[in-house]
Amino acid sequence: MRSDTSPLGNDEARRFRPLSDWFVASGDAGVHVARIGATAERAVDLMHALTTHLDPAVDVVMTDVRSGMEWQGFDVPLPDLRDALGRLRFPLATYGGVEMTVFGPDDQLSLTPELLLVIYAHSDRWYFLLEGLGLAERAEAPMRVWTPSRSNLAPSPELASALAAAAARLGLRAGAPTSVR
Repeated sequence: MRSDTSPLGNDEARRFRPLSDWFVASGDAGVHVARIGATAERAVDLMHALTTHLDPAVDVVMTDVRSGMEWQGFDVPLPDLRDALGRLRFPLATYGGVEMTVFGPDDQLSLTPELLLVIYAHSDRWYFLLEGLGLAERAEAPMRVWTPSRSNLAPSPELASALAAAAARLGLRAGAPTSVR
């Protein structure tokens, strides 16, 4: 039943999911890109949930923007990565400021320091998965009203120790960042 006074109107799928969950699909030269916007908690949860669709072993790069510390690992078992991501969900969503990229030969999932999720892939299968998770496709991202500054992030000892523990559990190598992000 449609109510003219309801902003939800007749769209049942969005009744219990905030309208803030969206993705923008694009592609160029055989690479499909999905830029996903959601609340901080939802973005981290989506990263965790979507890793189930990756290969059994993945490569991982994790960069703490606050400290400039970067960890890398190759052929990390997917169940181990999912366990580590599960443990990092709360500190990542709370503090942000970490770029985490998980990739295989055909797919790459990246959580930005601003807690946006970006998927790069050789197929468009991710678009269907995102729609199945209740995200609405948009033609373009909504205009930002505020963008956090990476240079002014306050220190977070809780996040730093959680990242170090995750890196140790996954056997990632530590080092300085290889590029400016």
